[in-house]
Amino acid sequence: MTLPMIRPLPSKLPQVGTTIFTRMSALAAECGAINLSQGFPDFDGPALLRERLHHYVEQGYNQYAPMTGVATLREAIAEQVARRYRRRVDAEQEVTVTSGATEALYAAITAVVRPGDEVILFDPAYDSYEPAIELSGGTARHIALEAPEFRIDWNRVADCISDRTRLIIINSPHNPTGSVLAGEDLEQLAALVRERDIWLIADEVYEYIHFDGLDHASFHRHAELAARSFIISSFGKSFHITGWKLGYCIAPPPLSAEFRKVHQFLTFASFTPAQWAIADTLRAQPEHLAGLPAFYQQKRDLFAAALKPSRFELLPCRGTYFQLAAYDAIVDLNDVEFAQWLTREAKVAVIPVSVFYQTPPATRIVRFCFAKSDAVLLQAAERLCRL
Repeated sequence: MTLPMIRPLPSKLPQVGTTIFTRMSALAAECGAINLSQGFPDFDGPALLRERLHHYVEQGYNQYAPMTGVATLREAIAEQVARRYRRRVDAEQEVTVTSGATEALYAAITAVVRPGDEVILFDPAYDSYEPAIELSGGTARHIALEAPEFRIDWNRVADCISDRTRLIIINSPHNPTGSVLAGEDLEQLAALVRERDIWLIADEVYEYIHFDGLDHASFHRHAELAARSFIISSFGKSFHITGWKLGYCIAPPPLSAEFRKVHQFLTFASFTPAQWAIADTLRAQPEHLAGLPAFYQQKRDLFAAALKPSRFELLPCRGTYFQLAAYDAIVDLNDVEFAQWLTREAKVAVIPVSVFYQTPPATRIVRFCFAKSDAVLLQAAERLCRL
């Protein structure tokens, strides 16, 4: 029997392949390298959290959760927002639990972006933003941040805004650069979008990881911005449990209603026993989140001190668990080639920063993840100092 010829499927994302994170982690495994590329911790979350997960699994909390999330978790989230940011949010109408922050980002983008709309992104930008924009028929407008501070030039943003601008995506603390917004940045953004039909996404998945006494300039602290924003965070980042894929979105009721229309057809509900376990831990151990800045600053400082004898030039890191480093003094390769060479020769895997840009700059910079045990960080630094 001769099967009919089937035409190749036209791709909706012709420029998208396997992500750099998957490729570098696979190369690290192949080469037996220390993996400082993909952004996940090599340590577990709090003991209480793991114990409560076991408890709820054994007690039979294993079926679908409500579409918007388990009520006790949404209430615990609202309590945490009130405690930290002095903002009251309605757990029933404004808080939605999602299967990770990436799902929340996709749902928020899909809820507001329509064919012909434009979305402003800041390069280097997290790689999940633009595919979601394109699948919704929108176009990304890229504005490059300039090393080494990676601050937003608000004059350039003003020049980029048009009648087609529907959404601006802000990420702070910023992956991959480690830069953070200040209160004056929020004021300038508010002035630009005031009287315009522009929505905002505040990607705040690293909201608890900020250093050197800086506080997090959250959109929760700015009522005018919060009124038009999807504010997205991640339990994976704040509880060292990236594999559980749990995040949440806080948005005003009209935006939450549209967000939930998309969410219910993406995942409908998220990991039930983990939702109960996180709710218990949020209430019983608020000191865990309060201690994250010091916990990760110690790792940042340890890694930086260990790399001081190396030929890497470390850039400022004020938040997240990523450290950027320039390698101009080591070898004349572009950053993708250097990341591959480093993984094979030095047995340390990193992420090339150019992949986060629409138009990569000439600067040679790679990203290290320091969410690792101290022993692993010191071992990696020893290898890097030999270059």
